[in-house]
Amino acid sequence: MTFPHDIRDMQSRVNNAVREHWKLFFFEGLLLAALGLGAIIVPPLASLAVTIFLGWVFLVSGIAGLALTLWARQMPGFWWSVISAALAIGAGVILLGRPLQGALTLTIVVGVYFLAEGVATIMYALEHRRELSERWSWLLVAGIFDIVIAGVIITGLPGSALWAIGLLVGINLLFGGASLIGMALAARGS
Repeated sequence: MTFPHDIRDMQSRVNNAVREHWKLFFFEGLLLAALGLGAIIVPPLASLAVTIFLGWVFLVSGIAGLALTLWARQMPGFWWSVISAALAIGAGVILLGRPLQGALTLTIVVGVYFLAEGVATIMYALEHRRELSERWSWLLVAGIFDIVIAGVIITGLPGSALWAIGLLVGINLLFGGASLIGMALAARGS
């Protein structure tokens, strides 16, 4: 059971660690922001890099999973584990062998995700409009924005496969870096 003084103690330790190492957080934030700007400026290259990275992740995890599965043959679910590892290896080989087609597939998945997320967010907003009073409209706007993003991505296929993943990753990196920079500067000043 966690007690309030334990939580305060943990928060204090985290604050002290951030204060002591604010320069590292600042440097990491600058690096992430620079990578994010690069991805935003050259989204086709970033899309290709993400696809290749994911290909390697699938391939290495599949090989490791297969090795572990073969090593522990007596474990329950052996064949399911073999199938899972083989799928990961296959996905990795496909993404590495045909990264442009892989980027197209990833873009389709991202477009469908934004569409589903937008619909779910709108339904959530409408369901909670009584309890959330005026604030439910922010959820509604977020859901509509997700659907607009999905529409731009899906209607732009296959051309959007060249920029969508890279742009979204770039935006994510830029905002992640900016938040780390802000946290580091706040920690420095405290």
